[in-house]
Amino acid sequence: MVERPEVRQEQVKFPGAGIELEGVLHLPRADRPLPAVVVCHPHPLYGGDMHNNVVLAVCQALGRASMAAFRFNFRGVGKSQGVYDNGVGEQTDLVAALAFLESASGVDTSRIGLAGYSFSTGIAARAAPENEKVRALALISPFLAASEWEHLRSYRAPKLFLCGTHDDFISSEELKRSSGGLPEPTRCEIIQRADHFWWGYEGEVAERVAAFFRAAFSG
Repeated sequence: MVERPEVRQEQVKFPGAGIELEGVLHLPRADRPLPAVVVCHPHPLYGGDMHNNVVLAVCQALGRASMAAFRFNFRGVGKSQGVYDNGVGEQTDLVAALAFLESASGVDTSRIGLAGYSFSTGIAARAAPENEKVRALALISPFLAASEWEHLRSYRAPKLFLCGTHDDFISSEELKRSSGGLPEPTRCEIIQRADHFWWGYEGEVAERVAAFFRAAFSG
């Protein structure tokens, strides 16, 4: 039996663009710096925050796979200062979260990943190609505008797209077609019977995301 690492959770405050943001760092006990992933939450106006079921499951799966994870609240959510900014100010929040993770003790800054779920996939899709530290990108139930797909057309880092067959907001067939036009390495995985909220499938989607980052960082 493989022994799972002990994972410490640390609640932190970190600086954004003129505001203070909150987050939780998941850091497995290790004797060496670990790869790490920033995990972004769904839409703040519809109850999305860093305690979301999918966000939490992904962070826990990363920890079990001996990777650090950092989840945080966008502006105006929880104890993060500021107000919702329609994805614009949230872009700077994500840049601040990446900077915090890169400065955290115990993190291997040569192996940083980024994951977004629903609303935050568009923010992540814009941020990843503009930050050379981001070595892999996972987008869960992605809401991507045409301009965000365009951002990914020259992005050659490993990319994972995940969607359920019962997602009422995103067509899994359209996602396969759109992601198929991106540079390799790109994977699109469709999970049978899962919907947009992943109730009952959190564990499966989280394990797939963790396996993707584990492979991306070991390559």
